[in-house]
Formats: sequence, C-alpha cells, structure tokens
Amino acid sequence: MIEVKNLTKAYGNFVAVKDVSFKAENGSILGFLGPNGAGKTTTMRIITGYMPATAGTVLIDGLDIFSQSLEARRKIGYLPESPPLYPDMRVEAYLRFVAKLRGVPRAKIESALEHVLEVCGLADMPHRICGQLSKGYRQRVGLAQALIHDPPVLVLDEPTIGLDPRQIHEIRGLIHHLAGNRTVVLSTHILPEVSQICDKVVIIADGQVVLEEYLKKLPAGTSLEDIFLNAITKERHDDAASAEETLEEVGAGHT
Repeated sequence: MIEVKNLTKAYGNFVAVKDVSFKAENGSILGFLGPNGAGKTTTMRIITGYMPATAGTVLIDGLDIFSQSLEARRKIGYLPESPPLYPDMRVEAYLRFVAKLRGVPRAKIESALEHVLEVCGLADMPHRICGQLSKGYRQRVGLAQALIHDPPVLVLDEPTIGLDPRQIHEIRGLIHHLAGNRTVVLSTHILPEVSQICDKVVIIADGQVVLEEYLKKLPAGTSLEDIFLNAITKERHDDAASAEETLEEVGAGHT
C-alpha cells in the first residue's frame, strides 16, 4: 500500500505540490490525473524517493520513504516518463545490470530475467540493442527494469506517452496484467487510460488534490472527462474567489 500524507514541495516562493494526501490500496491500480504542470511528476519523484519533500510523509508498505529510504525503495519499481535505458547496451545485459543494482541474489538473476522478458513481451528481444528499439519496446524494457526485483509497488509516470494506438493498447494490457498482487500508481493525463484500467482516481490541479474516488462510485452516466473538467475548473474558480476576497480585504483596509 502507498499512503501519502500532507505532501508539500516548494521551490523558494513557488509551491509545486500543496498538502497532497491520498491512498493506493494493495492490489489496486490508482490513476493519478492532472493537466500538464499540475505537479504529477514532482509527486511521483517524491513518492519514489528520487526527490525530497518540503513537508509531509510517504509510506510504502508501512515504511517511510524519507527516514527508511533504502528499505522503502527496495519495494518500489519505478518507470519515469523517459525509460532509464543505456542505448548502447543489449536488453539482456541491461536487465542483468539493473538486477544487480536492485540487489537480486546472484542465484535468482537468471529466473528473474527470464520472467520479466516473458511477462513484458521481450522474449525475442534479449540480444537487441536498447537504442535501436522502437519506442513501444523501449517502454517494455522500462517496465521490465521496474519489475526485475519483483517489487510489491509499481509507480509509472506517463507510460504510454508518445506511443501509437496499437502500442498504447499493448502497454495498457500489460499494466493491467501486472497489477494482481501489486499496488500500481499510474500518473497520466490521458483519461481513457484511467477509465479502462484503474480502480481509483486521484485528480490533482495546481499542486492540490481536487478529487479522490473509486471509479465504481462515480455518478452513473457521467464521463470521467466531465468529472475531470469539473474538478479542475472548480479548483480554479475557488482560487480566483479566494484571491478576490483577499483583494477586497486589502482594499477595505486602506479605506
């Protein structure tokens, strides 16, 4: 399980993530939605331990990602927006390298490698050079490196961005297959991605959570697009109203 509590990230006077809290239960797929610049990638980097927070906590299977960083990160498989591949390495050599970095016991590397190649549809690709693969297959290798140590938590940041429709369909199916006993957080701005494979949705706008709900509990007959637009529009209207009230108070103070 992933539990995010009151997470805040500030860069000087600019607050990118503001008091964000949500939960992703065991075995579920959580869709983390938001417009560009909403703070999705910053939140993902904090959850995975790649970036410190200004305030707040993140628990990965009960482990604090900040105070128990090494133990918590062992439980996470992370696919950033750009797969962290070495373009000159062959797929098999790259995955062996990642397995060693992830602490997979030497005696289990072969079986782990065979498993992720099969699961990620790379059984015919072990000797291909990473830099010569199509974007769709690079994404598959990215998923394989995230899975090589068999983590209970997967964090995927825009895993289908830039793919063609066939590749998108394949990667979505693969993510759905991978869930099972794992907890998956899928960060995206593609609404069909969430509606087709996720159990729960969290919508973030301007660095704040504006909706957290199970998809099955959303109003019948209402599209996710409508819910998304209403949520982010309400947030902006509330911010504008708050700013207007502040200006009125300031103005009253000068009269």
